Amino acid sequence: MGPYSQLAENLVGSEIVRLGNLIADRIRRGEHIFNYTIGDFNPKIFPIPDGYKRAIQEAYEEHFTNYPAADGILPLREAVSAFVKRHYHVDYAPNEIQIASGGRPLIYSLFRCLVDPGDKVIYAVPSWNNNHYTFMNGGQHAVIETTPENAFMPTAESIRPHLEGAVLLCLCTPQNPTGTTLSRKDLEEICDLVLEENARRPEGARKLHVMFDQMYGLLTYGDTVHYNPVELRPEMKEYTVFVDGISKCLAATGVRVGWSLGPASLIAKMKALLTHIGAWAPMAEQVATARYLGQTEAVAEYLDQFKAALHERLQRIYDGIQSLKAKGYPVDAIHPQGGLYLTVKFDLSGKSPNGPQTQEAVTDYLLQEAKLAITPFYAFGASRTDPWYRISVGTCDLETLPQMFSQLEAALEKLRG
Repeated sequence: MGPYSQLAENLVGSEIVRLGNLIADRIRRGEHIFNYTIGDFNPKIFPIPDGYKRAIQEAYEEHFTNYPAADGILPLREAVSAFVKRHYHVDYAPNEIQIASGGRPLIYSLFRCLVDPGDKVIYAVPSWNNNHYTFMNGGQHAVIETTPENAFMPTAESIRPHLEGAVLLCLCTPQNPTGTTLSRKDLEEICDLVLEENARRPEGARKLHVMFDQMYGLLTYGDTVHYNPVELRPEMKEYTVFVDGISKCLAATGVRVGWSLGPASLIAKMKALLTHIGAWAPMAEQVATARYLGQTEAVAEYLDQFKAALHERLQRIYDGIQSLKAKGYPVDAIHPQGGLYLTVKFDLSGKSPNGPQTQEAVTDYLLQEAKLAITPFYAFGASRTDPWYRISVGTCDLETLPQMFSQLEAALEKLRG
């Protein structure tokens, strides 16, 4: 028994943040590292839109520095309503929208409003932080181990065995960490499963809700299309809570403006909880976001060039990995579909007598020998032996890619003995 609460004594910090901090320390000491660990952007490579930056500056100059409304200022909720209708083909009134300082407080408040100790939460691994939020709320973990054959996404059939008594199903597409997406067919089947389960439950029983994280929803490439439950099955509106915002689609991770869309009664509960936490987006940023989201041509122009730059990096790294695979190295990658992540395989554990013998050792080997810092899937709840990794391209300088691949190939060649 420790001196602090059971939660504090047993809480595990973010492996991604821990890894990122270690890499940052080495870089500060002068070591040159290709750091593709953190799901963030280098603002010198990917700045926020100029018009958005000016709108923030103007909002401060106009003295918007007081408390915002607890659920977000009305002009922003109205702007979000128009924005999601335009991009996602869903209708949400201002009282069905909650604004907060990014996605995290929205996810936390949703968990707190739905999950009591012992309640079952269904989520797939690898996935971002569902394991931690479930733990923090004393939930029962119903974990789905995904596979590369399904692009590391859950299916209706993999969810079905966990349905009984579950109160929350966590979905994210495009997914962090994989950069893969749910197809229309798979999402329709999942929605039908949820609707069937809720219809089966007796009147007055708690329903199964879906947390639908689409923070990367506007970042899809090629023929990939982003779908959402309410667009495909309007009846899902009663059971779906979206988590979304400007953090990824506008490269504005530090600006901290996010929103949830959901049933008015549940959004009201989340609002009440957040009034005690105070995790609101700053007033000036809310004003600026409301003004900028309405500039449809500027938003579209920014998204076009932003997505093209991200896609180019993802595609070039994918092509480079496939070239190494063709040379016989034990590597692979899944073709980029969305977000700023590429799923890459380094199946190096135990392949050489003097090489790395565990997946943790593989991670260290890539860092030491290739100066390549990437995030293992075991940091996202997957098995400690999982050979797959997330590469994040938000800090990727295209000019350095040839050097990175040269060092990586040399490190892989050393293991051939």
